[in-house]
Amino acid sequence: MVRIFGPLVGLFFAAALLWSFAIGAIGQIREPDPSTAVKEFHLAPKEDIAFSFDGPFGKFDKQQLQRGFQVYKEVCSNCHAMKQIAFRNLVDLGYSEAQVKTIAKDWQTKAKTFDPKTGDAGERVNTPADHIPPVYYAGTGNPPDLSLITKARHGGANYVESLLTGYTDQPAELLKKFPDSKTPDGLYYNPYFANLNIAMPPPLTTAGQVTYSDGTKSTVPQMATDVAAFLAWTAEPKMEKRKQTGWAVVLFLIAATGLAYLSKRQVWADLH
Repeated sequence: MVRIFGPLVGLFFAAALLWSFAIGAIGQIREPDPSTAVKEFHLAPKEDIAFSFDGPFGKFDKQQLQRGFQVYKEVCSNCHAMKQIAFRNLVDLGYSEAQVKTIAKDWQTKAKTFDPKTGDAGERVNTPADHIPPVYYAGTGNPPDLSLITKARHGGANYVESLLTGYTDQPAELLKKFPDSKTPDGLYYNPYFANLNIAMPPPLTTAGQVTYSDGTKSTVPQMATDVAAFLAWTAEPKMEKRKQTGWAVVLFLIAATGLAYLSKRQVWADLH
């Protein structure tokens, strides 16, 4: 009996699933989801941004990473923390140990201390071993930590650059078609943000907002691209080693495959 009813029960459930899928598909065709402002005006991250680390052979540009760190330090660090990065990690960007000590010492937010015997809390100067201190944001909202932001957002560094350069006025077409979608007071229209309206004011507003130490002209797109590259590094600082290891593994597998094939020819030669 089990052999008879088992297949029948399976066929019944398969037929039920197909019927449910067909009903849903027909309903979607007859009455598609209503159009919304987000569906029509949200933009995917730009794809025409070229980063030096793109592709299987890509590498980080240390000069660009230093410029990006400078943008983070002078602009983004006022609101956004980066708790996964220690000051000593900046040596990988090409800074000397003396420069790292100076950066840590002069950082605007100091390391917190706590004496368990007295219960007193205090502050001390940062050292290279310290992680970048958390930001105590006094405004509304909770600005995200930027350590892994390019891994947490679809589009990675392209999304960051697109978002930073995407602030604009709401299109008249949007307001005409969706009059209830006007950007609320205190928010800013950005077509690259998930719901079009973001609480963060435009952080990069004018050329020359940051004076690069290497003499590069600091236009808004340049600053946005540089800080996006820096955040790509903070999210995956070992990317170059990972790519190098990957190529070594590929070459090993190719060689091993060749040796296995030759061994097979040798072992089974008498049977051919």
